[in-house]
Amino acid sequence: MEDKKSKILRKFQGKVVSTKMQNTAIVKVETTDIHPLYKKKIRISSRFAVDNPANKYKEGDLVEFVECRPLSKTKRWRIVKKFNK
Repeated sequence: MEDKKSKILRKFQGKVVSTKMQNTAIVKVETTDIHPLYKKKIRISSRFAVDNPANKYKEGDLVEFVECRPLSKTKRWRIVKKFNK
């Protein structure tokens, strides 16, 4: 009997900021952190290349995406769902 381990997939939410490539969207994720010395909140943003099948997600959409197998040199994420504004 084999026990299949379920993978723990990382999940993020962000805003689509660019759709200039075919089947790829750039999604910006903003998080906040606290500076270790000054204890001030800092806003940190990261950009991810995400698979956008049939270019159905447009700029300004709020989406949730998870990690997947490597699809290209930079794409390791795919969109799961879109949130309403």
